[in-house]
Amino acid sequence: MFAQLRRRIAASLMVALAVFGTTPAWAVPMLLVDAQTFEVLYAEEAGQPWHPASLTKLMTAYVAFRAIEAGRISLDDPIKISKNAWNQAPSKSGLKVGSSITLRDALYVLVVKSANDIAVAIAEGISGSVPAFVDEMNEMAAAMGMSATHYVNPNGLHSEEQVTSARDLAILALIIRRDYPQYADMFGTEAVRLGKAKLESNNGLLEHFLGTTGMKTGYVCASGLNIVATVDRGGRSMLAVVLGGVSARERNELTAELFLRGFANVLTGTGQNVVQLSNIAAPPANMRSKICGKEAKAYVAEREAAFPMGLKGHPSYLTDKITGKEYTATDLGIMVDDVPLPRPRPNWAPAAVAAVEQ
Repeated sequence: MFAQLRRRIAASLMVALAVFGTTPAWAVPMLLVDAQTFEVLYAEEAGQPWHPASLTKLMTAYVAFRAIEAGRISLDDPIKISKNAWNQAPSKSGLKVGSSITLRDALYVLVVKSANDIAVAIAEGISGSVPAFVDEMNEMAAAMGMSATHYVNPNGLHSEEQVTSARDLAILALIIRRDYPQYADMFGTEAVRLGKAKLESNNGLLEHFLGTTGMKTGYVCASGLNIVATVDRGGRSMLAVVLGGVSARERNELTAELFLRGFANVLTGTGQNVVQLSNIAAPPANMRSKICGKEAKAYVAEREAAFPMGLKGHPSYLTDKITGKEYTATDLGIMVDDVPLPRPRPNWAPAAVAAVEQ
């Protein structure tokens, strides 16, 4: 089967490389890492500060996993939708003020639907308040060596001070995979059923790119369309980060191309560990004018001309038909008794990144 995959990859790449050459057509952050050895296979603008959008929720999930491990909260504990959580901008879970779901269900909705109300509810349920939870997020980022990263909120709604980089996101994703493999299914789930609603992921690779195992997408005008994705094929595991896409089509096709080049050994590696990449001391890029402003029409046309994969009349890398995993969550309704808050905070181990430095 792997031989067939290699032939298919090679055929796809012949089309792409003949048209687009051997390097991407523009400088937006892109990173491909061997998820087993942590070797950088390809990096472009990987240290450029960037607004994370909902990729923020990767750290929200990690802090929640740590709290569960420390016994501060359990997967079966209820997470209540406060007025503050309910007031968050979409995307949202659709739950009413005062209703609750278990932390397990909340984490699925957080990761799959990228629900901003759930991110705030988790933060309040674990740390007692959003500011206290954000402090924990920043402490963990520092412990992981994510030197370009600073969090202001747990959901990724835009703030000029909410910043990361492709390099930092790759480190975070690798540490999640290393420390908490028991939660891998959350990141590989395509839809959550909650009541009559079907809350679907925006990660198109889950249904159209063989071997995709997760992880998370994100979008605000200032960031463009972002993704962290993981794929396992033929005994190899890779992680890609693509930031600043002008559409879901472009973001997903660029990510698939990175993976295909990696599996076909077109990108053979740099000999550099991902933690050895350097972040750039610069302000974060702001894509708002190009994605949502007056420049958008011309900019999108330029990008589509440079990389038309997946557009009508052009080939696509996303041709597999995969039945996405579904998870069923339960609305527990209005809870009379609140979970006692605040909860004690842990002493984070500063050597969180040590095992990645191989």
